[in-house]
Amino acid sequence: MRPAAVRAVPPADGLGGAGVQYELKLDGFRCVAFARGDRPPYLQSRSGRDLSGEFPPIAAAVARLPEGLVLDAELVAWRAGRFAFEELLRTRQARAADDTALGLIAFDVLALPGRDVRRLPLADRRRLLLAALADVPPPVQAVLATTDRAEALAWTEQLAGTGVEGLVCKAAGSAYRPRGAGQVWVKYRRSDTVDATVRALVGAAARPRALVLELDDGRVLLSTPRLTAVQSRQLAEAAGEFLGPAVRDPEHGSLRPLTAVLRAEVTVTGRPPAATFVRLRGD
Repeated sequence: MRPAAVRAVPPADGLGGAGVQYELKLDGFRCVAFARGDRPPYLQSRSGRDLSGEFPPIAAAVARLPEGLVLDAELVAWRAGRFAFEELLRTRQARAADDTALGLIAFDVLALPGRDVRRLPLADRRRLLLAALADVPPPVQAVLATTDRAEALAWTEQLAGTGVEGLVCKAAGSAYRPRGAGQVWVKYRRSDTVDATVRALVGAAARPRALVLELDDGRVLLSTPRLTAVQSRQLAEAAGEFLGPAVRDPEHGSLRPLTAVLRAEVTVTGRPPAATFVRLRGD
């Protein structure tokens, strides 16, 4: 099941009204883990590829689970006090040399030994998941989850520094439907509102379609999505007297660099990061 993106965390009586389970959204590789007894474990990626060879510590941990247990999970890396997605893209030798910790954070159980449980309500599957992993040590563990919306929102603030992306919110009564989640599973990605410097307008000077932004940490991003007509007009008016000669950028086309500092408020989300223009700063 793949959750749909939403801009706000649903209330506890949302998603059908039978209760909502809120889970931490982690930045890693989605993985369905099959414990197969005497046969090697299978770590299935979204594309169906077996990840076992790339992540031996996780494969070894899944091999120790009861035969027939199937977990839907996120394969994550942890380094220097935070989740580090980029470590998953390195070779296993490089991760081992840097003592990168790996984890398999399970958020659902699809099968128990001899029993397919996908049709059970999520609340029941959660209880079965916790029971199945009760005596299992790291690196396999259950995701942090709650039915208390306020508690979940507090987690996103308290754990933002560790790289937690946001929340996945699921109808407590939902069965597991492999071909889609509809609106019974949704994901809320926490965004950071930050200040940035507008370095250039993209497109026509009188009607820019985007901005080249420099964040205070030095990152340079192109604003997305396309500016609205109102935003475009406001930016053209504010930047008008500060526009330098047009230059041609091989990726973004015509740019008009600014010759003075123009500050903006933007929200930064996702991986790779994307910046959405909110407003010009009054100062």
